[in-house]
Amino acid sequence: MYAEFPIRPVRGRGSWLIDENGLEWLDAYGGHAVAATGHSHPDVVRAIAEQAGELLFYSTAVRHPLRIALAERLAAICPAPLERVFFCNSGAEANENALHLARKHTGRRTIVSVTGGWHGRTAATLAVTDGARYEESARRSGIPLSLKVPADDVAAMEAAVDASVAAVIVEPVQGLSGARDLAVEFLQAARRACDAHGAVLIFDEVQCGVGRCGAFSAAEAVGVTPDVLTFAKGLAAGLPIGAVVATPGVTAGLTLGDLGSTFGGGPVPCAAALANLDVIEREGLIDNAVKIGAWLTAGALAHGVRRVSGRGLLLGLHLDRPAAEVQRALFDRRIITGTASDPAVLRLLPPLSFSAREADLLLAGLAEVLQ
Repeated sequence: MYAEFPIRPVRGRGSWLIDENGLEWLDAYGGHAVAATGHSHPDVVRAIAEQAGELLFYSTAVRHPLRIALAERLAAICPAPLERVFFCNSGAEANENALHLARKHTGRRTIVSVTGGWHGRTAATLAVTDGARYEESARRSGIPLSLKVPADDVAAMEAAVDASVAAVIVEPVQGLSGARDLAVEFLQAARRACDAHGAVLIFDEVQCGVGRCGAFSAAEAVGVTPDVLTFAKGLAAGLPIGAVVATPGVTAGLTLGDLGSTFGGGPVPCAAALANLDVIEREGLIDNAVKIGAWLTAGALAHGVRRVSGRGLLLGLHLDRPAAEVQRALFDRRIITGTASDPAVLRLLPPLSFSAREADLLLAGLAEVLQ
C-alpha cells in the first residue's frame, strides 16, 4: 500500500517532472531523496545506456571493473578508516547487512537505536525502527527489538551501551521523523560509548548521505566517524543499489559467504553511480546543497515557518498547521513536497542541483499557502 502523489509523470529533467498532460511539476521531494543529480541527468543516462549495451548483468560470481571502481571511489571519499565496501540493492538491505556484520564482529545480539529512527522494512531493520506498528511486525518475525534511546539524550546513550551491545545504529539526520539533525554532542557520545564497550557504531546515511547534508557523508559533515556507513537512495540517481562501507577492523573476521547478493553491484547500477558521483563533484552539488539549503531555510522562516530542522537539502519545515494540508495545497500549484511522521513537519528533499530560482518558486508557493 502506498500513499500516492496526484501526478503521473512521464518524463523528468533536473528538478522538474512532466505529467501525462504535458504539465510541469517542481519536484522538491526527489523521489524519496533518490534524484540526487536531478531527473535523467544526461551524463547518467549515457553511462547507463553505454554499459547496458556492453554487458547488462552478471552476478558477483565474477569480478567486474565498474564494481571495483565504485568500491574504490567510495573508499576514497568516505572518512578513514572506512574502506571496505559491500554492495546490495537497497537501504534496508544495507542496514540489514550492517547489523549482521556488527553481530558477527562482536558475538553479541543487542542493538541500541534512537527514537525517531527509520531503518527499513526487512525483519532486522524493523526491529531497530521506531514505532509501535514496526516493532509489532518485528516481534512476529522473532527478531529481538532494539533498546531505544531518546534522541539527543547523552546520558541515556551512555547508560544504554554496555558489554552486551553489538551496535548502535543512528541516522545523523533523521529523515522520516522530519529531518531532525541530531546534536553533534549526542553522536560523539555514541562514539565514545561504542569505543568504551567494544560495540560497533553504524551511521545509516541512506537518506542523509551522498552529498545531501554538507559533505559526501553526513559523518564528515558532523565530524564523527562511525565503524560502518550505509548508503542507498541517491547513490545511483534512480537505479537500485545499496552500499555498506566499513572499517578493516569490523570486517576482519568475515569469511567466504558471510555476505552475499546476486544483484548487488551489477554493472549498470555501478555505471550509473560512478557517473552520478562525477556529476556531483564536477557541478559542485554538495556546495550547492549547503547554499540552497540555507536559502530555503531563511526564506521559510521569513514566510512564517516556526522552525527549520535538518542540514543541507534535507529540511523539515515545522508548521503551525497539519503539514498534509500544506502539501495538498502545494500539489494544487504543481509543487511536490513530502511529509513526516511528525504531522506538523513538511519535508524537503529536492535534487542537489536545485537552483535559487527553483527555491524561490517553492518559497513563493509556500508563501501563498501559508498566508
